[in-house]
Amino acid sequence: MTRMYSSTEVLSDAAAAQDAAALAEASRGNSDALAALYDRHAPIMLNVASRLLGDREEAEDLLHDVFIEAWQRAEQYDPKRASVRAWLLVRTRSRALDRLRRRAAAALAAESQLAESVDVVTNREQCLPSDQREVARVLGRLSAEQRRVVELRYLMGFSGREIAESQGIPLGTVKSRLAGALAVMRAHMCPERTTS
Repeated sequence: MTRMYSSTEVLSDAAAAQDAAALAEASRGNSDALAALYDRHAPIMLNVASRLLGDREEAEDLLHDVFIEAWQRAEQYDPKRASVRAWLLVRTRSRALDRLRRRAAAALAAESQLAESVDVVTNREQCLPSDQREVARVLGRLSAEQRRVVELRYLMGFSGREIAESQGIPLGTVKSRLAGALAVMRAHMCPERTTS
């Protein structure tokens, strides 16, 4: 049975040597050796990735990527510098931070596109047919948060999950803001439907 290590347990010299040997075997294409490393170190790596990313599913995806990278770049491992576990954890942390930076960049890009779309709607409002002017007027009645999710969803075509990731909010919050926004819009555009 494979030995599991807790995040606070120090690896013995024998376990560290076993890991280094397994990584060397993995670099030669031995998938069993890679699986043994996965069994020993995936739990702590998943814990680190989950804490950094705040999303278990994304952390699992990252873990897969880190092990593929470790397999492909095993020759870069230097046992004089760190244990295999430390090497894998550094890679996990680094890849998680890369994802967080990409997420922040995507959020900034979405904010910029949103600001441009709001400017376009505001500047062209007087040139729109009456139905479109009415939609623009009703959008103005929404809170900033509601308007943002409506525009991301219906003007930019983002999915609920993409909105949640770009805005850094839970998916449930996205859904409740959309529902609230649609209720406000329905009340102002179709008042006869809301009173029946």
